[in-house]
Amino acid sequence: MKSITIHNLDDPLNTLIREKAKNEGMSLNYTIKKLLAEALGLSPRKGEDRENDFLDLFGVWSDKEAREFHKQVSDFEKIDREDWT
Repeated sequence: MKSITIHNLDDPLNTLIREKAKNEGMSLNYTIKKLLAEALGLSPRKGEDRENDFLDLFGVWSDKEAREFHKQVSDFEKIDREDWT
């Protein structure tokens, strides 16, 4: 693993990072690595719902579209007994 050094960290940022580490009972190093991973999308943020990030890959139907689809494919749900004898 590589190490980095951050110079001239602004006081408000330094304070917030240190407070977060203290409040969560984590080391300063772990807190910074966790914040970086979350900011870069390498790990989900606590309580973050990532489902919406993928909706464009799967598509989303409105209720009207879903009803129309089920109406159009309803014939596929019927079983013709003569086909099986």
